[in-house]
Amino acid sequence: MLDEIVATKQQEVENAKAELPFEDLKARLASHFTERNFSKAISQPGKLSLIAELKRKSPSRGMLRERFDPVSLAQELQRAGAAALSVLTDEAYFGGHLDFLRDAKQFTELPVLRKDFVVDPYQVYEAAFYEADAVLLIVRLLTDEELSLCMQAADKLGLEPVVEVHSEHELKMALSCGAHTIGINHRDLGTLQIDPGLAQKLVPLIPAGKVIVAESGIQKPEDVQRMKSLGVHAVLIGEALMIAPDVAAKVRELFQKTW
Repeated sequence: MLDEIVATKQQEVENAKAELPFEDLKARLASHFTERNFSKAISQPGKLSLIAELKRKSPSRGMLRERFDPVSLAQELQRAGAAALSVLTDEAYFGGHLDFLRDAKQFTELPVLRKDFVVDPYQVYEAAFYEADAVLLIVRLLTDEELSLCMQAADKLGLEPVVEVHSEHELKMALSCGAHTIGINHRDLGTLQIDPGLAQKLVPLIPAGKVIVAESGIQKPEDVQRMKSLGVHAVLIGEALMIAPDVAAKVRELFQKTW
């Protein structure tokens, strides 16, 4: 499945470049600046922050939320206490759209992360064009050179790269390229299996001063408390929120013993 998604994404990028050439996209962003600090928002001293994810469906679970209104969801999650938003922009497999990024940004006061399968620096510029404050870079999908180029693009645009890892080797790659915000994804993107103990293995290997985000498999209040006890700064939660009839009530339930 992952190979198929990556191949689809590469074709999408080529199609996008044909419609709006890279140099033209860069020109449109010549005076771009990012107004909301994603890293700062999710790393408040003594607090475990919530990055709430807007995700309509997933390959592993199918449709998560039939009535999906990104604006009302984003506003409700902001009121519930989310520190930032993660917005799925992949259309083919997750039912997302780049417009959802701009909508979430314009109708809330929260910093917004573009979550997608980034395989080309072009997508980093796309993220900025649609008003993202941060962009997810998945180490598994990128060579050292590609990761470096995407990091450079993010730096030039003022976006925070959230560099996602699933192993000690990938963590070393992330650190060697200078990543400041590290995402630990408990889900293996190849098998879709969850390793609930991954954060416990990797967090001690991350130098002080980095911002640590735990992703996937966080479903219960106990999961949230465990992440805080490990020294994680923020948890990214999507599925548990999207399947809840009342997302605000679900946030209160998950963080009842943490906030």
